[in-house]
Amino acid sequence: MNRLQTPTGQHICDEKLMEIRIKRPDDWHLHLRDGAPMRSVLGHTAQRFGRAIIMPNLQPPVTTVAQALAYRDRIMSALPDGSNFQPLMTIYLTDNTSVETIREAARSEHVYAAKLYPAGATTNSDAGVTDIDRIRSVLETMAETGVPLLVHGEVTDSHIDVFDREKAFIEQRWAPMLDQLPGLKVVFEHITTADAVQFVTERWPKVGATITPHHLLYNRNAIFVGGLRPHMYCLPVLKREVHRQALVGAATGGHPAFFLGTDSAPHSRHRKETACGCAGIYSAHAAVELYAEVFEQAGALGKLEGFASRFGAEFYGLEPHGDEIILRKDPWTVPEKYAFGDDDLIPLRAGEPISWRLV
Repeated sequence: MNRLQTPTGQHICDEKLMEIRIKRPDDWHLHLRDGAPMRSVLGHTAQRFGRAIIMPNLQPPVTTVAQALAYRDRIMSALPDGSNFQPLMTIYLTDNTSVETIREAARSEHVYAAKLYPAGATTNSDAGVTDIDRIRSVLETMAETGVPLLVHGEVTDSHIDVFDREKAFIEQRWAPMLDQLPGLKVVFEHITTADAVQFVTERWPKVGATITPHHLLYNRNAIFVGGLRPHMYCLPVLKREVHRQALVGAATGGHPAFFLGTDSAPHSRHRKETACGCAGIYSAHAAVELYAEVFEQAGALGKLEGFASRFGAEFYGLEPHGDEIILRKDPWTVPEKYAFGDDDLIPLRAGEPISWRLV
């Protein structure tokens, strides 16, 4: 087999078989749920990633360090035998979060960030922050202690179009707040617009951003192809093609402000296929493989390792992993469904092919 060594340390094989080898990636935005449903999906992530930032929007939410550590223990006990995967915990900010909670989080070796959900913005966010001014002292303490703030960046005002809520959040809420708190370290989660790309680029290095595989691969037409597609509904919602292209440019451009965060969000099939289906796309079963498709299509496979394995770790002040994964250009078909506790879930690309395979 003819194999060539690239400058980044990846290996590109001949046209009959192509492989890439990258440092083990991390997922900087992940939903695992809890209990039996969590045990059903955890293996997909543990197989591909070395670490993941775990979202705290359980029911009830993870609002204290003690709750975060207890959740971490449940995750660790559910890992497959021999797994080295490490969950990095977060706490859920509410109007009542205390300054001492932030200081306790800063002292913890297992809590890495705090998550801001505008109340009502997405799944299990009803306990979120109703007004950023209510947590000003908390944000000031985060800036002081270096605890990163993870932001679901959308307004929830009913008069603002759902497709414009990220842009409105930047203009009305976030830019003014960051001007007042220049020391605050922020991850703008699952960005979806060219506006967010520009904002993050201008605010780097204090502001970074995660980008999901589904926002890189699909525009909003995917929600309506052949009918209403509930398994393509997520929040923030998929946007216009011009925004998708801006995200691809950011992800594949090699800028360290942008890094991998799947926002993989498992939901049981009956909660998606209902009169009022919940938001979330499950991608953990093939996350790295889907990103590889994006980078291949952009002619940027040599930059996948930075986006997937280095930039996020650097933002959080962590070292990249010493081991590697191998992806092979070898198409496979995604199962129609996966078990999810006593129910099942429909994964992204269910019944459809993916061109890359984890070796």
